[in-house]
Amino acid sequence: MSADLRNVAIIAHVDHGKTTLVDQLFRQSGTFRDNQRVEERAMDSNDLEKERGITILAKCTSVEWEGHRINIVDTPGHADFGAEVERILSMVDGVILLVDSAEGAMPQTKFVTGKALALGLRPIVVVNKIDRPDGRAQEVLDEVFDLFVTLDADDDQLDFPVLYASGREGYAGEEDSVRSGDLNPLFQRIVDHVPAPGLDASGKFSFLATLLDRDNFMGRVLTGRVQSGTIRINDPIHAIDMDGKVIETGRATKLMSFRGLERVPVESAQAGDIIAMAGLEKATVSNTLADPSVTEPIAAQPIDPPTLAMRFSVNDSPLAGREGTKVTSRLIRDRLLREAETNVAIRITESADKDAFEVAGRGELQLGVLIETMRREGFELGISRPRVLYREDENGQRTEPYETVVIDVDDEHSGTVVEKMQRRKAELTEMRPSGMGKTRITFSAPSRGLIGYHGEFLSDTRGTGIMNRLFEKYGPYKGPIDGRGNGVLISNANGEATSYALFALEDRGELFIGGGAKIYEGMIIGENAKPEDLEVNPLKSKQLTNFRSTGKDDAIRLTPPRIMTLEQAIAYIDDDEMVEVTPASIRLRKAILDPHERKKAKRKMETV
Repeated sequence: MSADLRNVAIIAHVDHGKTTLVDQLFRQSGTFRDNQRVEERAMDSNDLEKERGITILAKCTSVEWEGHRINIVDTPGHADFGAEVERILSMVDGVILLVDSAEGAMPQTKFVTGKALALGLRPIVVVNKIDRPDGRAQEVLDEVFDLFVTLDADDDQLDFPVLYASGREGYAGEEDSVRSGDLNPLFQRIVDHVPAPGLDASGKFSFLATLLDRDNFMGRVLTGRVQSGTIRINDPIHAIDMDGKVIETGRATKLMSFRGLERVPVESAQAGDIIAMAGLEKATVSNTLADPSVTEPIAAQPIDPPTLAMRFSVNDSPLAGREGTKVTSRLIRDRLLREAETNVAIRITESADKDAFEVAGRGELQLGVLIETMRREGFELGISRPRVLYREDENGQRTEPYETVVIDVDDEHSGTVVEKMQRRKAELTEMRPSGMGKTRITFSAPSRGLIGYHGEFLSDTRGTGIMNRLFEKYGPYKGPIDGRGNGVLISNANGEATSYALFALEDRGELFIGGGAKIYEGMIIGENAKPEDLEVNPLKSKQLTNFRSTGKDDAIRLTPPRIMTLEQAIAYIDDDEMVEVTPASIRLRKAILDPHERKKAKRKMETV
């Protein structure tokens, strides 16, 4: 069976036609009827994935073609999910890089492509949307080749096969002039170029858990590839960790294989098959599930330790409960524990007063995705500034997480990037030209200094820079790092902001709100032009008199306020501030709303 099996990962930026192409693969392989509607659930189906242009959730799907079963695995594209990418790629024997004939390879594809090449996988390049009037297929192909060279591909990987396709029209060919046909050339290329798993089906059963999900009926469901042997329903199994320690024993109560978009029950699976398995309650990602006689674990990529934490608390602002439906600590706790059960990179710690939770994860994006997901589910939250998680070495010295930061920028921006990174206590470890007028710069940087830097980096490089971050080590504490240079404008009253008052405040700094916005005492409404915080009255209205000049009030024209995204708000706030997150609003505020209590706390901190 394994000789007729192909396991392949697909790498593509959103809107490059991945979902459309996979839908056509389903139809032309007979997985779906011609008149059957295929929901876009297999690849980039999540709203956040579509909006952010990244894959967050890994997914598996499967098609059959001329006696061959082809398992297709989707891959997350961001460094915050780095360990998951390596685990997922360990399930496959080849990769398809799908690129738009006009846009070329996008930044989100670069990280996972580098991982695939580093693991020795040989790519198939598909230039999609070949029928676009603004297509530039050969230039895009040159860009992909340059990308592979930059990523240190070997000679076999640089000798990659190329197909030109239109996922929407459902055809592919070996010449960029192709404008008709079907996807058989792509099926054939997968079968010819991607090797069969070549694993031992006669040995003892072993299976490496790669993805974890929870089903209301089956409990924990682990997905991965069978590395050896055969497994049947109700066979005894045990789970062992990376050190060979037995975690639990049980039976394989449910086996499921992927057929199209669905997980379907099967009676057995053998080496090379990608399956989902239920029956164990403690086993998790990177564990080996195996026959009870197996004592050696399968080599696995360890789960990266959390390096960043945020405090999720009950929203206690005067506007609490007006925009969300889930506002109690119990609901927040239950939701976070559910998340921690399936997302092995997140760790939850409850505070002593039970009203707040410390959520630790791999990076700002990972935690930002969780906050945005909860917000859309109706939760109201108070979010603190991210903080790194310190440790102590054997000598009792404080250490902090470091990251390897690889930056590709146009030559003209390299000086600015180096200067900004050095201000953030980063050490330059390598700098070399990467061709095409670009420079590759590698830093070893404390994670603390990178908080909030990505937006500034994109501005400095005019949106052309690419930054990839990977956890490197825990190293010596680097000392203080300069934070925000400006103070904030703080409301000293509750109500609705007036345009008249805001117009008078524009000289003080940049505003974050417009006229009519609901505000409260302690809420941050703008950035002060000076370093200190300033309390202001945004409710002040014009004094009425017996004399009135026609059109005077209508002449007020406010500068458009600076509206922050969730990530920008979290990166902006200081240690004594919070972000109020509701389904309808993102507000910045002081953690202590009362000005007198705030001053007391500040004096106490200064004394300490």
